[in-house]
Amino acid sequence: MKDIMIPGVDGAKSLASVAEILGDAGVGLEGGGLWSGTAHYLVADGDTAIRALVSAGIIGAEMRQVVIAELDRDAPGALGRMMAKLADAGIVLDGQYSDHNNRKVLLVNDIEAAQAALS
Repeated sequence: MKDIMIPGVDGAKSLASVAEILGDAGVGLEGGGLWSGTAHYLVADGDTAIRALVSAGIIGAEMRQVVIAELDRDAPGALGRMMAKLADAGIVLDGQYSDHNNRKVLLVNDIEAAQAALS
């Protein structure tokens, strides 16, 4: 799975356009959202997503690897404990959101070190 970052999304109208472009390319959105004019979505086929966006004139879209981690959502403080493990390992966290299976999608500077810290 990959995170695609799409800058310049400024509300429902432009997000509808992005979602239509990706849908027409057969790319499903498995999690993510829109914050402060930047959309992040978890996709299975990042290469197809980026090609579709570029072909449609969307400038600046980027793709990156992610860490997907289970979180015990029934345990208060679970996210804090997860983040402390990453911080203790010196991991830089650029972003975090949930997928459709209630797992955490982590945008980090070091995939392997983050996975080790969380194992």
